[in-house]
Amino acid sequence: MKLKTTPFDPADFLDTKESQIELLADAIDSGDSRYIANALGTIARARGMARVAKETGLT
Repeated sequence: MKLKTTPFDPADFLDTKESQIELLADAIDSGDSRYIANALGTIARARGMARVAKETGLT
């Protein structure tokens, strides 16, 4: 029997500002730079990159 898998993106579940803050706080508390970078990327995807770019002034 083959195992069927589906793609999972945690950004799909970070739908509130509070959940995003909680993820980032946990990443910072861990002190792991890879975790922090991953959390920032996940939050950016959750918010939408275009929105993040606009809010930060990036192009």
